[in-house]
Amino acid sequence: MSWNPQYRSSKFRHVYGKVASKDKCYDCVPITCNVHDNHFCAVNPSFIAVVTECAGGGAFLVIPIKQTGKLDPHYPKVCGHKGNVLDIKWNPFNDSVIASCSEDATVKIWDIPNQLLKRNITTPKKELLGHSRRVGLIEWHPTADNIIFSSGYDYKIMIWNLDVKDAVVSMPVKILDAHKDVVLSMSFNANGSLLATACRDRKIRVIDPRAGKVLQEGSYKSHKVNKVLFLGNMKKLFSTGTSCWNNRQIALWDQNDLSVPLLEEDLDGGSGLLFPIYDSDTHMLYVVGKGDGNIRYYEISPEKPYLNYLMEYRSHLPQKGIGTMPKRGLDVAACEIFRFYKLIPTKSLIEPISMIVPRRSESYQEDIYPLTAAAQPALTAQEWLNGINKGPLLVSLRPGSEAVNSLPQFLEPEPHTKALSQECGGEGRISLEEDKQKPREIEGGRKRLKMDGKLPKTEEKCLSNGFDIFECPPPKTENELLQMCYRQKEEIRRLRELIVQRDVQIKQLELQLKNLRTDTGN
Repeated sequence: MSWNPQYRSSKFRHVYGKVASKDKCYDCVPITCNVHDNHFCAVNPSFIAVVTECAGGGAFLVIPIKQTGKLDPHYPKVCGHKGNVLDIKWNPFNDSVIASCSEDATVKIWDIPNQLLKRNITTPKKELLGHSRRVGLIEWHPTADNIIFSSGYDYKIMIWNLDVKDAVVSMPVKILDAHKDVVLSMSFNANGSLLATACRDRKIRVIDPRAGKVLQEGSYKSHKVNKVLFLGNMKKLFSTGTSCWNNRQIALWDQNDLSVPLLEEDLDGGSGLLFPIYDSDTHMLYVVGKGDGNIRYYEISPEKPYLNYLMEYRSHLPQKGIGTMPKRGLDVAACEIFRFYKLIPTKSLIEPISMIVPRRSESYQEDIYPLTAAAQPALTAQEWLNGINKGPLLVSLRPGSEAVNSLPQFLEPEPHTKALSQECGGEGRISLEEDKQKPREIEGGRKRLKMDGKLPKTEEKCLSNGFDIFECPPPKTENELLQMCYRQKEEIRRLRELIVQRDVQIKQLELQLKNLRTDTGN
């Protein structure tokens, strides 16, 4: 009889939440009292934006990320809406551009100056007019530049192309009219080719946004969905909602079959909404409760039991909304893998919470920081509208590294084997292209390499960055290929530094020898 342990090994098993000190919080911030179910906060490495109270319309604050402490009560606002602001989102590729939507049925795009605001901003860069009722949700496309989606209480989702010169845009490039009630949540897959929505009619839909076609639609009688989320490239969806007994509930779905959830679990009897937040780099899922101070976090695995509970951050201060810092804004020296910005309206406080992996070493921890999405778009707006799919550009969080290009994917990509290209646009940039070799030929080449490479016993292993390049299994996924590419680039950079150091030593020795000859001659 074999014994199976009840725990599993994970490098994130001991992750804990660390609250910032009082001087690193944002105090005296007038947080909105709106009851709309949104985050009300958006963060990037330069600014933090939060929806605030404003008489005679809607407004939000934009605070430089380093300007912590007490906020001036007369601090300027961004106040161009005629109704309450319901959602705000930063452009993922431009830290100075933010979008907002409001009860006045408009979406506005704003340019934020790099310096400290001295007066209110009332004139937007662009104004999007198309919805007939209030707009409750906005989402930027994850890989294409200047593409934004908006969802309103007119039951429509509109796709906007901001690559136009007009300041007022009244015609969206596409209108998705597949819902019969209000859309409560929108989420893209990794390359932005699919959109998942949760609707008030209790149905989850997976939509091809360019074709306007509903690919999958499903609901489950014991799960009333509120929020839905794509889990990266795992082809799974995660949803939060309530059960038939009004318990807060989470569920996991197969992207290609929404008839029955893969997993369904009741959490507690709380009444607040649950916000799911997924980190595709570490495969960690955070569930944030609105109206309580808890943040539960799990690790997602592609096989059963799929959802592995890690721990729970607890606080007695309830949160009204939450903001998340992009991975490129984290403190890698402190082994910080995620950072929340918690809105506490009872104290007019924004409290940063860092999720830390306890490590003794202060050096860069490559195993907990895989390649992550960069701040550059992989596609132009027109390329995406023409049917091209492409994953996000990837970048290492190691200080001084640059972006790594991703592979373009068309609507029906051919199954060619992908290889590294030797042509580089810059010193730190690497491009990938399709290899015309067949997999069998590649395997044969590897076998010939092993047969021909008969080394002496003292040189049997060739190590590069700590791993054996002959025993290391070949990359099976695009992410593994990019990681190996980056490791090789780091090895080349290290060898170049060694060569430069040797050249300097040679020159120094030559100079000493020349001086010695001169002294001997004299």
